[in-house]
Amino acid sequence: MRVSVYRRAHFNAAHRLSNPNWTDQKNKEIFGLCNNHNFHGHNYELEVKLTGEVDPETGYVYDMKNLADLIKSEVEERFDHKNLNLDTDEFKELIPSAEHIAFVIYNLLRSKIDNRFDLCIKLWETPRNYVKYPA
Repeated sequence: MRVSVYRRAHFNAAHRLSNPNWTDQKNKEIFGLCNNHNFHGHNYELEVKLTGEVDPETGYVYDMKNLADLIKSEVEERFDHKNLNLDTDEFKELIPSAEHIAFVIYNLLRSKIDNRFDLCIKLWETPRNYVKYPA
């Protein structure tokens, strides 16, 4: 029996959307207020979905305490109250858009979670805007 389990988490982070190959004018046209030179922040909501077979010995798909600890160490401690552009290695060369943040989180967790589990990341940047990876 395949079942999906979900864990939600939260982190606050600042960022600036800017393409270094573009002029200031083009960055402003494309990214608008998100291109603020002094950065801006979001209260990100994260949902991690794991799908797999239920272990008949435990009744679990995945130990939720272990998943919570993994999200805390790999995501929350890495990104919470950070400037993604300045304080993280992951976004030194990568524009920290919601799409890229979800992709990075996916890869961080994927490297720690056995491939027998399907993994999906949903990341809310605002209460009305979210991204999902893989789509």
